Amino acid sequence: MHRKTWIFILLVSALTLSGCGWWKDFRTRNKPVPNVPEVLYQSGVEAYQEGRYKRAIEHFTRLKEQHPLHPLALMAELGIADAHFSDENYAEADLAYTDFLNLHPTHESIPYTMYQIGICHYNQMQSIDRDQTETARTAKDFERLIAKYPKSRFALIAEKKLQECRQRLAEHEFFIGEFYFKRGKYEAAQMRFQFLAKNYPGVGLDYKTSVYLAETKKRLEEEKARLAKGGAKKKEVTDEYRSIGVW
Repeated sequence: MHRKTWIFILLVSALTLSGCGWWKDFRTRNKPVPNVPEVLYQSGVEAYQEGRYKRAIEHFTRLKEQHPLHPLALMAELGIADAHFSDENYAEADLAYTDFLNLHPTHESIPYTMYQIGICHYNQMQSIDRDQTETARTAKDFERLIAKYPKSRFALIAEKKLQECRQRLAEHEFFIGEFYFKRGKYEAAQMRFQFLAKNYPGVGLDYKTSVYLAETKKRLEEEKARLAKGGAKKKEVTDEYRSIGVW
């Protein structure tokens, strides 16, 4: 028998074996899901638990669009957001959570939704030498959650992460201030250190900031004195030349 024919027979035999093999599981996973809210939701949950996030989104989206008035449609909306989040698609997750927040502002899952919005930005934060836009947004998200739902368990978790955000923002300000200081840009450095001292006290940078502020002030005064001395000397030379008729 030809070798290719033999391999084909083996494959067909393996695929058609009865029992709980992978082929049966494959067929079960990929067969059409009935257009029934409960079945769609359960299929979405199972796909999510198996890490098949795109398939989960498909099931939840069908439920939301084809049965918008069914009680499970709300859970499907959250399921879509959670699937995007678990798939590390934070921009889409942020949009989905925000839509849920705007459409259902009194739902019992709002504290969780607000927390997840913050975590979407938290997971995109960069190191202190990079842009801190996501860190600032994360801090605002957590501040909003804590202010609106202070007794929520999500607010308690957000408190710790908010402190981390403030620490990172403070370190970013110090990093830039020190950068300007080392390059002799003392006015720019002073502005950064003053902002840091005013807005981020108690995060562990108070002493270092005060030292740099004092040294920056000293350097600025020395620079001002040099400029004043240079100006006086220039005026003295000018007067001298004028006195002898050069100018």
